[in-house]
Amino acid sequence: MNQSKLANLKKNVAPYEQIDTKSSIKQIINTLVPLVLLWYAAYLSLSVSYWLTVPIAVLASGFVIRTFIIFHDCCHQSFFKSRMANDILGTITGVLTLVPYQQWKNSHSIHHATSSNLDKRGTGDMWVLTIDEYKAAPLFTRIAYRIYRNPIVMLGLGPIFIFLISYRFNHKGARRKERINTYVTNVSIVALYTILVWAIGWQAFVLVQGPIFFLSGVLGIWLFYVQHQFEDSYFEHEEEWSYVQAAVEGSSYYKLPKLLQWITGNIGFHHVHHLSPKVPNYNLEKAHNATPPLQKATTITLRTSLKSLRFRLWDEENKTFVSFKDLKQLQHRLGRLSDKVSNRRPKVQGE
Repeated sequence: MNQSKLANLKKNVAPYEQIDTKSSIKQIINTLVPLVLLWYAAYLSLSVSYWLTVPIAVLASGFVIRTFIIFHDCCHQSFFKSRMANDILGTITGVLTLVPYQQWKNSHSIHHATSSNLDKRGTGDMWVLTIDEYKAAPLFTRIAYRIYRNPIVMLGLGPIFIFLISYRFNHKGARRKERINTYVTNVSIVALYTILVWAIGWQAFVLVQGPIFFLSGVLGIWLFYVQHQFEDSYFEHEEEWSYVQAAVEGSSYYKLPKLLQWITGNIGFHHVHHLSPKVPNYNLEKAHNATPPLQKATTITLRTSLKSLRFRLWDEENKTFVSFKDLKQLQHRLGRLSDKVSNRRPKVQGE
């Protein structure tokens, strides 16, 4: 896509940035009410069979993801027209999803401003190393990176570390407003969980909230991972980096079945969201359908997205993600080529 077309994309999407308060309120009702009812149903099902509790918990975890999308829109000030309303609802949904509103809002804004920029990585995004960076890194860093990028660690331990531990602390240099919001969120979570434990007992609470928390955490990390870690993604250094190009080429269109698209609040249209974060989640599909160039974004499906689990390093030369196995094979081929060149080099007298 040429630069002139890229420049016009934001203008084409601008009309879909309009907030429809009725749609927002409707989304609150059809998200938070089912979440509460499903949580209660999961508790009641404990007296029948835990095999009944689990599928209810799975469904409830989907509504936690949908709640997070509301939280996410509040962070972008795209859910309500009022900043105060966004901040209040964002804090409440942050308690439900275990994410401090102001902290995530600030780090996520940096993610949007630096996404796919190789010189400004490290805040609000996944840890990505290039092949050259990995090869030049100390052994400890390479081991840590391999552990971090392991799917079992990322999707198994990741939700526990990120949502239960990491988000409970303020970042170094956090401003007063952000620090206070984190404290309020933590206290609110403790208060909510204490009430639930008092009402139903700690065993029942763990049996219900445990799978809901873990599954929603896995889904959340997966969605964030897969929508930037696809084979022909976009990463450039500062001098070549383009915000619009990073949005359209560095974010995927995750084409999901309609039910999953609804549960995930249309976040699969991630290229549209990165192009214009002010577009409410309920307008993302409309913007995509009305803008033909956006329909050419890299499309991944449930089946093809699984391929991204093997992606580990960014290959700057070939502009693609590769696995550690690919790197090993590349190094082996280069080694053999080097040996052939060395063997063909004419010997000089005295060698």
